[in-house]
Amino acid sequence: MSLEKSPRHEIAHLGHVELFTPEPERSLDFFVRVLGLTENGSHGDSVFLRTWDDYEHHSLKLTAAKTSGVGRTALRASSEEALKRRVAAVEERGLGIGWVDGDPGIGPTYLFRDPDGHEIEIYWETERYQPPDHLRPALKNQAQAYPGRGVSVRRLDHVNYLAREAAANGGFICDALGGRVTEQIQLDSGVISGQWTNFAQKSYDLVYTNDWTGSTGRLHHIAFATDTREDILRAADIALDNGVFIETGPHKHAIQQTFFLYVYEPGGNRIELCNPTARLIFAPDWEPVTWTEAERAKGQAWGLKTISSFHTHGTPPVDAPSQ
Repeated sequence: MSLEKSPRHEIAHLGHVELFTPEPERSLDFFVRVLGLTENGSHGDSVFLRTWDDYEHHSLKLTAAKTSGVGRTALRASSEEALKRRVAAVEERGLGIGWVDGDPGIGPTYLFRDPDGHEIEIYWETERYQPPDHLRPALKNQAQAYPGRGVSVRRLDHVNYLAREAAANGGFICDALGGRVTEQIQLDSGVISGQWTNFAQKSYDLVYTNDWTGSTGRLHHIAFATDTREDILRAADIALDNGVFIETGPHKHAIQQTFFLYVYEPGGNRIELCNPTARLIFAPDWEPVTWTEAERAKGQAWGLKTISSFHTHGTPPVDAPSQ
C-alpha cells in the first residue's frame, strides 16, 4: 500500500532539542556563560535553557545522563488540526510511540521515532515566554533582552543527525511531516550520504548524514544561529579564552553557504555556531541541489578541507553505555 505524501507547512518550525551530557555542571556553564543562553527552570535531571530571541519557553533541554547524545527533538505543528494529521501520518508508517506529557510550556505532545531511532515529538499548544523585569527587552517585538554574555546566540537553528541511511530518514521527514529536501550529497555509487530538509522558508531544519560506524540513533551536532558572521569570528576568540575545543572553522560551508564554527561542549557533543546569512527559500517548486562526491572532495566553500573527525565523531560514542 502506497502512503500519501504529506502537504507542506504542517510543521511550523524546530521548537527545542534535548541534549544528554555526562558533565551536567560543566555543560550548563558552557551553554550559559560561553554561549549566552538563559536558564528558565529545571525538572529532575534536566535544566531548561533559552536563547534570547526564541519565543517559546526553552530552546534546549540539558539532561544529565551516563553519556552524551541527543534526546527528543521537538517540532511545533502549524495548527491543532495539522498536529492531528501528522500524528495519523506517523502512525500509518508504524513509527508512533504515543501521547506523552509535554515539557514545561508545551501542551499535548505526540512522541515517535524516525526510521533510525531518533526520538521526535510534535505539539501545537505552547506558552510564549514572558521575561522577568531584568530580562525585558526595550523593543516589544523581541522575546528577551540581548544578554551581552559570551557568544549571545540568537536562536536554535538546526539539528544534524547521524543515521545508517540518510535518504530513508530524509524521505520520512518529507513524506510523513511535509518537509522538503533542499540540498543533498550523492556519492559515485549512487548512495545519498546526506540530506538537508526544511519545513518553511529557512533553508534547513533537520539534517541526516550517513554514520560511517553503521550505528543508529546518534547525533552529529546541534546548531545555534548568531546575528552576524562577525559573531562567529568573535565566538572563536571566546572559545579560545575559555578552553573550549575548536574542531574546525571559522569558515564557510559550500552546502547551504552557512558561515560556521564547530566546537565540543564539555559533555562531548559537537555544537555548531552558525550564521546562515539569512538564506531563505521562497520557490514553491524548489528542486534539491545535489552535490557530487568530486565536488565535496574539494572541501568547504573557500577550500578548507573537511577534517576526518567530521566523519567519525558522533554522540554517544559507539562504545558508550546506554542511557
